[in-house]
Amino acid sequence: MKAWQLTTTAGIDGLALSELPSPPLAPGQVRIRVRAISLNYRDLATVNRGGGTGAPVGRIPCSDGAGEVVEVGDGVTRFAPGDRVVGAFFQGWMSGPIPDGAMTAALGGGVDGTLAEEMVLHEDGLLPIPAHMSFEEAATLPCAALTAWQALVPVGNIKAGDTVLLLGTGGVSIFGLQLAVMHGARAIVTSSSDEKLERARQLGAAETINYRETGDWAETVLELTGGKGADHVLEVGGAGTMDLSLRAARVGGIVTLIGALAGPSGDVNPRTILFRSLRVQGIFVGSRAMFEDMNRALEFHQSRPVIDRTFPFTEAREALRYMESQGHFGKIVITV
Repeated sequence: MKAWQLTTTAGIDGLALSELPSPPLAPGQVRIRVRAISLNYRDLATVNRGGGTGAPVGRIPCSDGAGEVVEVGDGVTRFAPGDRVVGAFFQGWMSGPIPDGAMTAALGGGVDGTLAEEMVLHEDGLLPIPAHMSFEEAATLPCAALTAWQALVPVGNIKAGDTVLLLGTGGVSIFGLQLAVMHGARAIVTSSSDEKLERARQLGAAETINYRETGDWAETVLELTGGKGADHVLEVGGAGTMDLSLRAARVGGIVTLIGALAGPSGDVNPRTILFRSLRVQGIFVGSRAMFEDMNRALEFHQSRPVIDRTFPFTEAREALRYMESQGHFGKIVITV
């Protein structure tokens, strides 16, 4: 099979297409013919920083992939050849709280990932693809969609009438927008692009903020909510935007920390957390059980992921460079 591997720590240019033997199949495992892979910021960081993220030279990157079962090992009962499946980000987190050592079985980091023509996973680390989705759509679910789901549903207990603040228009934020609308919540979306904000409105955003024009967007959120603030904030910027997110949340609101796109440095005033009685929660994807719950909801509502652009397998480096440019709206997918 062909697979992309980290051959150096030289970033995207160090990603090389290699010819590798098909992985062996052990009892309980399933061989998948990969049909589609979607990219996350974590994948770009893994490629750019190499060993700095715990991924060694030789690692096959990427966490999200969907495909077709071609062979099953002894004892497999969940799947049969021909089934359409999608892999779970954490291969060892089935349900309940995140276990110690979960990262050791995270696809594309602790173990080889999905940027290959084939992959072999334990049957417990796979789920059926929602019937209404294509391979490309299903490939977007394991990381970004499930992260937004955990933030808003199991952790956030979102309800109709809540206000959700979403930073930017990347994968997690757009899934968060779709889930907010699904639950009857009011979504506020920020971006530096008026074109992207218009697309967010078409997906159901009630309010949009161009942060380049407004500057202090936390004040704008307060104005839009009558001085109250947002019930839920999906914080994808990290330290660079955290203080604004804390000020944009309502008293007793929930700020879920998901990413660090704005960089590792920034000022965070803990007094804001204290005096506004905020709940600040780190969110790292989710369990297989959460994935099953999310898929049932997506299938019931016939909800479809937003795919910005697809690239052929041979252009994986170009796909990563496109992600690096931050020009996308929703998800970037590689087809095999």
